[in-house]
Amino acid sequence: MNILILSVVVLIYLLMVGYVGYVAWKRTSSSEDYMVAGRNTHPYIMALSYGATFISTAAIVGFGGVAGQFGMGILWLVFLNILIGIFIAFVFFGKRTRRMGKKMGALTFPEFLSKRFDSKFIQYFSGIVIFGAMPLYASVVLIGAARFMETTLAMNFDIALLIMAAIIGVYVIFGGIKGVMYTDALQGTIMFVGMLILLGTIYWTLGGVSAAHQALTNMAYLTPQSVVAQGGTGWTSFPVLGSAWWWTLVSSVILGVGIGALAQPQLAVRFMTVESDKELNRAVLIGGVFIFVMTFTAYVVGALSNVYFFQHFGQLAVQAVNGNVDSIIPLFINKAMPEWFSYLFMLTLLAAAMSTISAQFHVQGTAVGHDIYETLRGKKSGKTVSITRIGILISVIIAVILAYILPGSVVAQGTSIFFGLCASAFLPMFVCALFWKRATKEGAIAGLLTGTFMSLFWLLFVHQKEAAGIGLCKLITGSSVLITTMPWPVIDPIVVALPLAFVVTIVVSLLTKPAEDEVLDSSFEKISSN
Repeated sequence: MNILILSVVVLIYLLMVGYVGYVAWKRTSSSEDYMVAGRNTHPYIMALSYGATFISTAAIVGFGGVAGQFGMGILWLVFLNILIGIFIAFVFFGKRTRRMGKKMGALTFPEFLSKRFDSKFIQYFSGIVIFGAMPLYASVVLIGAARFMETTLAMNFDIALLIMAAIIGVYVIFGGIKGVMYTDALQGTIMFVGMLILLGTIYWTLGGVSAAHQALTNMAYLTPQSVVAQGGTGWTSFPVLGSAWWWTLVSSVILGVGIGALAQPQLAVRFMTVESDKELNRAVLIGGVFIFVMTFTAYVVGALSNVYFFQHFGQLAVQAVNGNVDSIIPLFINKAMPEWFSYLFMLTLLAAAMSTISAQFHVQGTAVGHDIYETLRGKKSGKTVSITRIGILISVIIAVILAYILPGSVVAQGTSIFFGLCASAFLPMFVCALFWKRATKEGAIAGLLTGTFMSLFWLLFVHQKEAAGIGLCKLITGSSVLITTMPWPVIDPIVVALPLAFVVTIVVSLLTKPAEDEVLDSSFEKISSN
C-alpha cells in the first residue's frame, strides 16, 4: 500500500473521530452525561452506536474466519442477531429497561439490577464479573484489528496493538459514553458503506451470486478428512446432527452469541440513553438493516473465500492462512480486492474495533468507579468520573497484555466465551427483573452465582477447547477434561449454565419471601412511555 495515501486517509479519519470526541467532551458535564448520555440521544446515533458496539472486528475478522472454516451454516447467527439482538432486544427488553432505568435513576446495567432487587451485592458482584471477564472480549477485538494492520501494512503486531489501544483510550477516558456513542455513529456509517461494497465485490469477483454459491457447493469433496470425521459435510450444508462439528457450530457459535446479546452490559445501557419509546421504535429498522449487512457480509465473504483461494492458489482458506482463521478475512482482502478497497476496509476495521472497544472500556470503567468502588464505599464520593477514568485506563492495559499472550484463532472463541458468560450470569436475573414481579432478591443472587460459577466450571473442567488449553483440569485430575464421553466436551457452557441459572432463579424466588411493595413500586408502578 502507498504509505502516503494511507497516512492521509487515516489522518482524515482520526481527525474526524477526534473532532466528534471533542464535541462529546464539551457536552459532558455530569455523571449522567458521562454514563447514560443525558438520556436524550437521537435514535440514529443510538441505533448505530448499538449496532457498531455489537458488531466488531470479532464479527468481521473472527466470525468471518469461522465462516471460512464452517461454511454457510453460520448464517443462522445472522437470523438470531436480528431476531433476538435487535427486534426482541429493542421492542421487549429495551422499552422496559429504559422506563424502569429512568424511574429508578439507574446509570449502569449492574445498578439497574441492583435497584430492581434492592441488593448492593448484585451491583458490586456484577461489576466484578464485568471488569474481570470483559478484558478477554476487548483483547480479541484488538487482535482482530491488529491482525489486519499487520497483514496490510506489514506492521509489527505489537505496535499495531499499542496504537489502537492508545487512540481509543484517550477519547473514552475524556468523553464518556457521549464520546463513545457519537464516534460510534460515525464509525458505524463507515462500516456500513465498506461492508456493502465488499459484499457486491466478492459476488462480482466470483461470477455472480449463483455461480459463487454453486462453486462452493461443488467443493464439498475437498472437506478435510479431520473435519469429516467430526461431522462436517461441506460449506453449504449443515454438519451431521449431534456430531462434534454440529455442537461446536450450534452451541458455541450460534447460540452463544445469538442469545448472549440480550444480556450484554455495554448494549443494555444504550436503552437508557434515549428519551422515550418512540426513539427505540425508530431505531429498530436502522439497527436491523445495519446488523444484517454487517453480519451477512462477513459470514458470506468468509465462506466464499474458499472458492477464491482454491481457484487462485489451489488451497482452502484455512490452509492459505496456515490454520489461523483470524487471518482469513485480512488475507482475502489483500489478495482479492483492489488496492483502493484496502484503504477503505482498513477504515472499516478501525471503525469496527474502535466502536466496540470504546464501549467495552467505558463499561469496565463504570463497573470500577460506580458499581464496585461507590457501592462498597456505601456513599457517593463525588469522584465517580475520576475513578471511572482510572478504571478505563486499567482496562486498556489489561486488554493489551491479554492481546499479547493469547494464541491464534482466538477472536471468535473469546467473543463466544464472554457472550455466553454474560447470558448465563445476567440473563435470568434480567428477564425476571423486567417481566416477573414475584422474582426475589435471593432468587436473583442465586441465579447470578449459579450462572457465573457454572460457566467458569464448565470452561475450566469440561469444554475441551478451553479446559485443555488452560490446563487446570489436567493439573488437578490428570485428565484434560472431567467428562470424556461425547458430546459433552464440545457442548458450550451456555447450554448447561443458562437453563440451570433460570431454574435456580425461579425456584429460589418461589421459596423465599416476595419483595416489599415499595421496592416493586419504585420500578414497576405507573411507568409511562416517556
